[in-house]
Amino acid sequence: MSETGITTDPWEYCLSIPNDPRAVTVSRRTLRLILTLHGLIRLVDVAELLAAELVSNAVRHTKGPAALRVRWSAGVLRIGAWDADPAPPEPPVPLEQAADLEEGRGLALVRACADLWGWQPLAREGNRGKVVWCELATA
Repeated sequence: MSETGITTDPWEYCLSIPNDPRAVTVSRRTLRLILTLHGLIRLVDVAELLAAELVSNAVRHTKGPAALRVRWSAGVLRIGAWDADPAPPEPPVPLEQAADLEEGRGLALVRACADLWGWQPLAREGNRGKVVWCELATA
């Protein structure tokens, strides 16, 4: 740990979640605890928003299990949501256009708030799927 209380060593967590809307709240609270314990409290608010959007999409748009993945390395926090659907996410609309929509704002918020975001096909425990991820740098 550095003099500022921030963990300098890399770490990673993975929280398996059911396809249940309550998983979004569980994911947010778990992420808050992880970041607080690692001295990354200043990232909590934005990270919670991003994780909630990613996990919400995974739960809402797929029928299978999902997972929240959180990784810290070299001053960058990566948050990802794995789901069992290998289809790519819908491209985000510009945030200005998303403001008036009732749905479909999630990835627009992720794109606006994260330093970097993307998705990739991924297999987990023998299941095909994808992970949609974003990154926040501390600098």
